[in-house]
Amino acid sequence: MAGSEPNITGVAGRYATALFELAHDEDKLDQVLSELNGFKALLNEHEDLDLALKSPAYGLDEKQAVLMQVLQKMQVSTLTTNFLALVAKNNRLSTTRDMVSAFNALMARHRGEVRAHVTSASELSQAHKDALAKTLKSTIGQDVKIDTLVDPDLLGGLIVKVGSKMIDNSLRTKLNNLRVAMKEVS
Repeated sequence: MAGSEPNITGVAGRYATALFELAHDEDKLDQVLSELNGFKALLNEHEDLDLALKSPAYGLDEKQAVLMQVLQKMQVSTLTTNFLALVAKNNRLSTTRDMVSAFNALMARHRGEVRAHVTSASELSQAHKDALAKTLKSTIGQDVKIDTLVDPDLLGGLIVKVGSKMIDNSLRTKLNNLRVAMKEVS
């Protein structure tokens, strides 16, 4: 299983790349990453804020004013504030999440990391995450950052996605495969 290059394209990719280069030049990559992830988490927690920033019912000036208030309360750096203000000015707030994801992908590439998306039936312990990361690193040959998701419908096992590769070792899939095999026998 080989790691794949992150997909950093389109409007979100261009904005993220420009911010990445500026943050790199100013030696503020980790700070900007933290601030962007904090802003994305805030949007995820407060759907009303997210909707207000995207809604065509509100004018550009209103959106910018709300954004500036939020960023001021978050106490983000000038670089991140200016970036998000530019995003708002250019009416691109609807792609903010994609920009943050692209910035995360650029950071992972910069650090030599590969992201693995792991879905399990229950929450994985830190020991399990560490063991999985170690196993994936030996297979891929790069550091692996694990993002987890819990899906109780899996019943057991894991689904691991790294780039375009996927390993589905979930009990749900095994039972479905058994069900299909039993139908073929009948």
